[in-house]
Amino acid sequence: MKKNIILLSAVLSTALYSQTINLESVNVIEKIDSINLKDVSGQELKSADLGEALSKKDPDIVISRRSGIANDIILRGLKRDNINVIIDGGKIYGGCPNRMDPPISHVVTSNIEKVVVNEGPYDVENFGTLGGVVKVDTKAPKSGFSGEASINAGSFGYQKGSLTMQGGDEKVKALITVSKEKSGQYKDGNGDKFDKQLEKAGADNKYRFQPQYIDMDSFTKKSFLGKLYFNLRDNQELKLSYTANRSDNVLYPNTPMDALKDDSDLYNIQYSIKNLNLYSKELSFLYYYSKVLHPMSNKYRKGALGAKGEIINDMLSKISGAKVKNSLLINNSLVTYGLDYSKRTWDGSYYKNTSTFWNKSIPNAITKNKAVFLDISSKELRYGLRYDKSDLTNDGGYKNPDFNSLSGYIYDSFAYNNKTTFFGGVGIAHRVPDGRELYSQNKNGSLAGTPTLNQTRNSEVDLGVKKSFENSELKLKVFYSKLKDYIYFYNKKFVNIDAKIYGAKLSGLFMIDDEFNFDYGVSYLRGKKDSNNAGNDKDLADIIPLRGTFALNYEPDMKTKASFEMVAQKSWTAYDADNGEHKLSGFATANLKYQTMINHKWTITLGVDNLFDKTYQSSNTYNDLTLVQAGGAKVGLNNPGRYGYINISYKF
Repeated sequence: MKKNIILLSAVLSTALYSQTINLESVNVIEKIDSINLKDVSGQELKSADLGEALSKKDPDIVISRRSGIANDIILRGLKRDNINVIIDGGKIYGGCPNRMDPPISHVVTSNIEKVVVNEGPYDVENFGTLGGVVKVDTKAPKSGFSGEASINAGSFGYQKGSLTMQGGDEKVKALITVSKEKSGQYKDGNGDKFDKQLEKAGADNKYRFQPQYIDMDSFTKKSFLGKLYFNLRDNQELKLSYTANRSDNVLYPNTPMDALKDDSDLYNIQYSIKNLNLYSKELSFLYYYSKVLHPMSNKYRKGALGAKGEIINDMLSKISGAKVKNSLLINNSLVTYGLDYSKRTWDGSYYKNTSTFWNKSIPNAITKNKAVFLDISSKELRYGLRYDKSDLTNDGGYKNPDFNSLSGYIYDSFAYNNKTTFFGGVGIAHRVPDGRELYSQNKNGSLAGTPTLNQTRNSEVDLGVKKSFENSELKLKVFYSKLKDYIYFYNKKFVNIDAKIYGAKLSGLFMIDDEFNFDYGVSYLRGKKDSNNAGNDKDLADIIPLRGTFALNYEPDMKTKASFEMVAQKSWTAYDADNGEHKLSGFATANLKYQTMINHKWTITLGVDNLFDKTYQSSNTYNDLTLVQAGGAKVGLNNPGRYGYINISYKF
């Protein structure tokens, strides 16, 4: 902690001797490498699954398909704790060690205003941004009184209703959003529901659904978002928010268990003071707390008919955190520095015969982090530093490691002329092993984790160019990531390996005329192991092959939008066969969407996904996930077949 104090003192002393100017006069460098989704609640209407929405917008993002909802994302070959998810400045972690409820699943699209995805280790404000960060901003209340009600219906028995109301004045504003949705089991392009997919794959009988559950709904989900904003004075604001998600009976067909429920609560308090004095243009405080209850069970599978009866793994995940940061101006640069603290708790227990305690699955693993950070941005340059001290404990009697790390980055943007901009960065970031990787236990109580794991370090270089033409623009970006002590799953345990991931992405926009435009993105990735302790196959798992997203958009006026989208992916030729992956065929799917405003109050959206009813799998079967087996081989899950939907919304 002494090092934290020394570094913070140095930052504070710099601030005290700085020359300050008006905050509005600084044009901070645009994050040219970011992926931005705006008006998510108005545009992503198919379902609550944010991961699926992101996978259509950027070829670097793909979902790890596990269910009809709550699917995890893979960003440039990285997933789990290797990428960060931040919701309104706070964090949440899923309870399931098998990623049935990833962090991104605990915010529904109807509650989201904006999503920003930053690739690479170029974030020092948040703990554990190893290879990228997904920042989600939910809806904010507005003055006056307004609201929106919408209903949504789709294929496979999907139904959703949502209502938003907001209002207030200059002193107090409030917002409430509620939603409820449910769906039957989707069918793949062959017309097969979940159990039929398992049957065709030759899944072991214990994983098959019992006859009375073969056609049950695949999920029910309810959500609530409430916010209160107070303008205490002209320069002071207090923001309070609470989000509740309640999901029941979520089916994960190629996983041995399903979720009986998946309940999460997110609390968030933010307080800011602007123009406090010469040395503080904005001082802000953040406190957040989130909790996830995730009991999963084989209740609906034939395995529950055995001698042990129904087996339950009851998981609890909690995290609380606080952050204080101050911003000021020094020589036309925005300087932000602060302190960051979080405490993450992860605990789980196995039960057999429904309620008889069997063994711990994760023995109350606790991760405490303390950090100090500095971030500086100007028109041309941004750079940052972060020092972390992390302590991990557990109730299983295993080793309690502690980690220290210094992370940092520098990112520059250079305008060669008014049509060409070069950009690039160099960054180093770390993330510590989590409770599952360190301390997870099998049903018999034996250790499945590896308490001696080291933290992972990512050293990365990104380079790119953005070029504008008369009626188009394109952006080319390449990167090389060197992973030291990358946490990898091999031979039924986690190990540290050295590895590398590198790739390129080409994206752009072409304006055909005033009404039509075409946007596209193509991504190429490769991943290689540099160590020999994770099998003879040198290919890294989770590395998606050549992938592209394409969209032809039609916007004749401000009221009407239509689009024809395609997502295409090459067949898997490079995959980690030593760790459960196998060859998957390539695919190309087409989506249609039409949205029109009848007047200023009514909007109708019609859409069809997977127009040609293709049967395909988008993600592989890396052994870090516990999946259904067929004769010892992992079983993948097909994506939904043709899916049509309609949304009708009314604003008041």
